[in-house]
Amino acid sequence: MATQNSGQKASPAELEADIERQREQLADTVNELTEQVQVRAKTAAKQAAVMAGALAIVAVVVIVLKRRRS
Repeated sequence: MATQNSGQKASPAELEADIERQREQLADTVNELTEQVQVRAKTAAKQAAVMAGALAIVAVVVIVLKRRRS
């Protein structure tokens, strides 16, 4: 493809092909970023679930210990 640096102008077909290539690259990039965000969101959700479970266990243990001491 002719570029501005070579002093030649690109034909309309070359420009359209370049635009299509860039669109495909952009779509690939967006898809990759979406996947990364989804993985991070799933990880955060799992961490939150584990933390909630741990807190529930601690709460139950505290309640049981308090009842035994009473």
